[in-house]
Amino acid sequence: MKFYKDHYDVIVIGGALAGMSCAMSLAREGKDVLILERHNLPGGMATSFVRNGVEIEATLHEMMSLGKAEDPLYIRKYLDEMNVAIDWLRVPEAYELLSKPDGIDITLHAGRRSDGTWVCADEIDAVYPGTKDEINRLLELCRSVYESVLFLNEHTMSKAMMLLKHEPLVKTAGYSAKEVLDTSFDLPLNVKKILSAYWIYVGQPMSTLPFTIYAFLMADYMMGGSFVARGFSHEMSVAMAEKCEELGVQFEYGQNVEKILVRDNHVYGVRTSRGDEIHCDYVASAPYPNTVYGKMIEPQSEVPEAARKYANAMPMSVTCFSVILLLDQKPEDLNIRTYSVFSSDVPFDTDRFWKEGRQIGGWNYLTTICLNYANPEGVPEGMTSLSITYLPLPDAFLELDADSYFEFKRTVAKEMIDRVSGHLGVDLIPHIAEIEIVSPVTMSHYTSDYRGGIYGYQHSMDNSVVARLEDLEKEFYIKGLVGCASHQLVGDGMACNINNGRIAAKAILEWMKEAGK
Repeated sequence: MKFYKDHYDVIVIGGALAGMSCAMSLAREGKDVLILERHNLPGGMATSFVRNGVEIEATLHEMMSLGKAEDPLYIRKYLDEMNVAIDWLRVPEAYELLSKPDGIDITLHAGRRSDGTWVCADEIDAVYPGTKDEINRLLELCRSVYESVLFLNEHTMSKAMMLLKHEPLVKTAGYSAKEVLDTSFDLPLNVKKILSAYWIYVGQPMSTLPFTIYAFLMADYMMGGSFVARGFSHEMSVAMAEKCEELGVQFEYGQNVEKILVRDNHVYGVRTSRGDEIHCDYVASAPYPNTVYGKMIEPQSEVPEAARKYANAMPMSVTCFSVILLLDQKPEDLNIRTYSVFSSDVPFDTDRFWKEGRQIGGWNYLTTICLNYANPEGVPEGMTSLSITYLPLPDAFLELDADSYFEFKRTVAKEMIDRVSGHLGVDLIPHIAEIEIVSPVTMSHYTSDYRGGIYGYQHSMDNSVVARLEDLEKEFYIKGLVGCASHQLVGDGMACNINNGRIAAKAILEWMKEAGK
């Protein structure tokens, strides 16, 4: 009996969140789908690991786009429609911003009151009186842009109709987040800094971050809050994998795809590293276009010159350096009081932090997550699960040689731990029971992502989501081949990747309809 069928409608390369979302959406429409995953687990980076008998979250600091069960946002709606059952736990606050040089130490919470005002507007106004109305006006603009983006994610319309129905989106689309905040809202500098803390989650300074991205992020987090899975991100990945198989998807692990087979500018299959040649009509690909067009297409003569230029021209977004700690005391005994903290050791300046991301270490803006406050049952009694993260650019690591790598990891990890210890007034090092250091090299080794990238391509003013939407059809350089990961239109994040999978499936279904299939 043959292991693979003679032919599939679609082969999905990569069983991470985007790939599984794509496969579920296609299988629900009766399509014959095969997922080939190089690892022995589903989910890609959405996973956990075990150290000394303790399960530790690897990546899911918080999940956006869910909302409460009684008032769901679009990702929860999608997972509910697919009957993917995940036990979500709401994160207690949006974030704390700690910037001692600016005199800022404030904790914000998500939510809108029944009169339409935003909870965080009250919290900021309590420290900076007279700012409430302007903050509410800003967040209402963000909400309007957010709703327009969601609508356009599902529908197409003329530019005239967009202007008529989605005027706030159209009017702000050509401006950066900094430009909109500086010119349209009368707010003190420190309030603007407080409202800019999330910039690191898209890896672009406020001066070049499109307001469209900023608005979507702020509305999503501040309206619906964020969540973690009770069983860690691995629970989410397993639940999606099980749903794929329940819908009839063939899901195979330990299968590394080396080649995407193309004839007359149309895919017709793939070849694995063990030599299996598997045929299909369409391919949804997790590997970055740099890898796909650079070495995976066979024969290489089938790669259009425009595809090579596209991949080479797209600037890589941020990757990850994270120190994951299991500490031997409870959070309150270590002066850890908040789930999510953004901390700055210099005056808050996203342009400065962005430039620092091109160097190894010396990072002044860190994200600290204490899992205990969102998922207390996920941490052993009397211990603390703490991660310290910076999102640098891959450029910083290109010149790092193998002989220096391990010393570099330890040096930078200690620097990050010392910085957080200074904020807490407690030396964390004597309390470390377990430690794991995650670098871009770790990411590249685990997932084979190009340069260890986790966030796809930069969403900047000269490469914005709005501009990409205009050119979306032009990016299908080889017929039947669609991207299916962070390098797609929507970009970074776990919720975004689930949506990226839906977008890939939608494109394939439209091609099938045009072909009469």
